[in-house]
Amino acid sequence: METHKYSNGEINVIWQPHKCIHAGICVKTLPRIYNPKDRPWIKAENASSEELINQIKQCPSGALSYETLTQK
Repeated sequence: METHKYSNGEINVIWQPHKCIHAGICVKTLPRIYNPKDRPWIKAENASSEELINQIKQCPSGALSYETLTQK
């Protein structure tokens, strides 16, 4: 299955389009991050990790998730 990752340097936002039900909660909650008309449509670098994680937890379909990046 297809997945896309978008990083802010601390976490990767993971989008799984096959799970997305287009509820629009991400766009309504953080419009400066999620803009379906832009490419890439997720600009994770425009938000803090805390903002992104709080929003990802609201995704009703589970299409959005995240992973933390290990600092070396």
